Amino acid sequence: MIDSSKNIRPGDILRKKRFGGELTETEIRAFVRGVVDGSFADYQISALLMAICIHGMSDRETLALTLEMARSGEMLDLSRIPGIKADKHSTGGVGDTTSLILVPLVACCGVRMAKMSGRGLGFTGGTLDKMESIPGMRVDLDVDAFERQVTDIGCAIIGQTAELAPADKVLYALRDVTETVDCMPLVVSSILSKKLAAGCDVVVLDVKTGSGAIMQTLEDSRKLAQMMVRIGNLSGKKFSAVITDMDQPLGNYIGNALEVEEAIDVLAGRTAGDLKDVSLQLGAHILKGAGAVSSIAEGVEMLDGKIASGEGLRKFAAMIRAQGGDPRVAEDTSLLPKAKSTVELRADEPGYLAAIRTDDVGNAAKLLGAGRERKTDAIDPAVGIVMHRRVGDKVRRGDLLATMHVGERSDRIGAYNLLRRAIRIGTAPVPRPTLIHDVIEA
Repeated sequence: MIDSSKNIRPGDILRKKRFGGELTETEIRAFVRGVVDGSFADYQISALLMAICIHGMSDRETLALTLEMARSGEMLDLSRIPGIKADKHSTGGVGDTTSLILVPLVACCGVRMAKMSGRGLGFTGGTLDKMESIPGMRVDLDVDAFERQVTDIGCAIIGQTAELAPADKVLYALRDVTETVDCMPLVVSSILSKKLAAGCDVVVLDVKTGSGAIMQTLEDSRKLAQMMVRIGNLSGKKFSAVITDMDQPLGNYIGNALEVEEAIDVLAGRTAGDLKDVSLQLGAHILKGAGAVSSIAEGVEMLDGKIASGEGLRKFAAMIRAQGGDPRVAEDTSLLPKAKSTVELRADEPGYLAAIRTDDVGNAAKLLGAGRERKTDAIDPAVGIVMHRRVGDKVRRGDLLATMHVGERSDRIGAYNLLRRAIRIGTAPVPRPTLIHDVIEA
């Protein structure tokens, strides 16, 4: 069959979208091929990204772009792994360690978690950076080893292969410098193309909303979630989304080794709160999507039972061992990297913790060395912040609000000032923030 997309010139596509036209599947195929093989120049790609940002894309265009980006590289076939394979994706937040909790828990319930994750750019490290703070942990398994581990143990968390959705790597880099990062069709195609290429049957999306999220209003977060679920299900996979709050850090620990420690505390049954609640909700949606339970309440109860029995923590230790890490951290978190010193932030006045600017907390953690500005930046796994109060808490003058874990290269003054600015104390009581704002299903 002759590929007619090879006869389409970049200028034809640019002109059509510039005036708000709907691109055909053939035109989108030509565009994605040009992105990957270099026949489209960066300035032509950037111009089309801006035209898409201005005029938007129909569902048909967005689906076509998503599928072509997924097909631009390796498409994993996980059919050799028995049973339902599931994945989870978060749009990113602060203190968001749900993957480390729900992956082993869901695996204990018989649904295999074949999770490919990325590294963090911005506030703190991504899931891979958190995993690598565990001594000896490897996240660079090849596909065969990944499939064997998911088959044998039920779960694995590894880095995305270089061959997975290569078009997205080019487009994301250009979106970052052309102020088109938050364009919804581009966000949707970026996220979903990688998930479709990774080959799972069921995917649950954790769409954040609030001051620490890519979409800071509930309206925009809901639109994004609805579009991702709609396009994801049109692709033939089973997608759902949970819109969760990011108007304060999800967990109390922010930083790489610190977040691993909190995840272990949740799995060990020592810690409750928002991080655990969101992890159980997301895990329950995976179980329901996979047909393992008939309701979310049943799923939450099943997952909570895996914490109470100790199975979840043992599964986490087994995953660590299989990927070369030291499984003893599951029982002894003192084996994780520790910062050399700490700095305390205390309340100047009594009142109620009225608000937390999550993005400021995240940027404070980045100044300490927990995150990166560029992909080549090194992360200090030991540094970060522990929050001691949540929005709505009553505080007295001198109460401990947060503790910074500081390293030799940390900008402790800049981080301290940002952290102080992030926390607002008021005189009147305030309600606890809503944790789960909405659920979007097919």
